[in-house]
Amino acid sequence: MLSTVRDLKAPGAEASGRPFASLLVVKKLTPKTASNGNPFFSADLGDRTGSFGCTIFSDNPAFEALKTGGEGSVVRLEGKIDYYQGRLSPKIARVDVLSEDQLGAPGLLENLVEVAPENAEELWAEFNGFIDAIAHAELRATVRAVFDEIGENFKWSPAAVAMHHAYRHGLLEHTTHMARACKALLPLYREVHADLAMAGILLHDTGKVIEYEGTLATKRSRRGILQGHVVLGYQLARKAGMKVKLAPELLERLEHIILSHQGEPEWGAAVYAATPEAVFVSMIDNLDAKMGMVQRALRQAAEGEEFSERLMGLSSPLLTRKLPE
Repeated sequence: MLSTVRDLKAPGAEASGRPFASLLVVKKLTPKTASNGNPFFSADLGDRTGSFGCTIFSDNPAFEALKTGGEGSVVRLEGKIDYYQGRLSPKIARVDVLSEDQLGAPGLLENLVEVAPENAEELWAEFNGFIDAIAHAELRATVRAVFDEIGENFKWSPAAVAMHHAYRHGLLEHTTHMARACKALLPLYREVHADLAMAGILLHDTGKVIEYEGTLATKRSRRGILQGHVVLGYQLARKAGMKVKLAPELLERLEHIILSHQGEPEWGAAVYAATPEAVFVSMIDNLDAKMGMVQRALRQAAEGEEFSERLMGLSSPLLTRKLPE
């Protein structure tokens, strides 16, 4: 019987040495060299229930199989349960890369690809409602022009490679959640221009449809590496704003929201937030990114699990045990 990643992490499954077999996507495959000069792979493998990392050295027969399959391949993996520093890190005994014919088996890809928990079509309809509700005609037209260009890619794109909303439709889910928060919080902050803030939220991460590529495994594209989603999103907004003749000061402030939404330069921001709307959007983005990590960890928690593994974005494990009713 094949084990999911959730099965492997479930309490009671942690006995080192227990054999298992799983169907998994090779999400990331990083070649490295050990101190003795021998090559090895640091691999991230997963399915729709979660993921884990492991190390495969060149003397392991699985090394050549992973090298041949590469990132985005689907593999049947056999190994034994093991842990490293409290995290699942199995010892891999065998890897077989599935052929194109095998990938066509009913339900196989659906079990491998993680998707947003909310219905994508309903999210997209709600998202378009937020665009239509922007009262300022040129701001609304600017936002609409961007999504006329990228809408289909935006609907299925992840919001990240690993940190938050890193699954199909994750970018749509993240942005819609931010728009909901924006609508709820605007009455508390009268200093914030409502239409400008909403336009900034809807556009803030649009560069990610260019930054990321891949169907089963997400990686950064050439333009994503060379420019990054902040600059790519700024370019999309600027082109659309100039096309619809958005007033120069409004366009400048909209661009600033996109350029500063990451908060800190070390997190990818081009500049620090320096307008009421930019501060507002940056804080909502940070809130939903972190709560997205929380929501995902809770969804993927195995029955009876008390804590998740350490979440890099929170710098801590998460308490996943539910409060009593």
